[in-house]
Amino acid sequence: MAAVEKIWIKRFQKGPMDERDTADLTVGRGIVDCADQGGRHVTIIATGRWQELESQLGTELDPSIRRANLLVSDIDLAESTHRELTIGGCRLRVKGETRPCSAMEAAHPGLQEAMRANWGGGAHAEILEGGTIRIGDAVTWLDG
Repeated sequence: MAAVEKIWIKRFQKGPMDERDTADLTVGRGIVDCADQGGRHVTIIATGRWQELESQLGTELDPSIRRANLLVSDIDLAESTHRELTIGGCRLRVKGETRPCSAMEAAHPGLQEAMRANWGGGAHAEILEGGTIRIGDAVTWLDG
């Protein structure tokens, strides 16, 4: 079963990623207390794709360096634009791929280039139905 593995919230732009057990999602805004409000409500990376990147680079990397809000297991985000998913009691729509920026290269040499293929940087989504999400919450595509 796909599930939420990690939740991170950024207190301020370019600030640290704070790990949390829960997060409150607000329609039209994003994650409560997160610096990124508006366009990219939630950013998501998948454990399987992250493990592929680690294998490609020959090292273990803390997934928080991606600076995404959620790490989810057992789900493929590639080519998921416009698909909807539920996370706990919330509903989100994937708006597109999150492209890796130069901060990824600064985090680990070769990471930015490795992330360019197969949605390695994850996805960003808008919140359609808000609420509270928790570590362990189920993540399910609504269209199968």
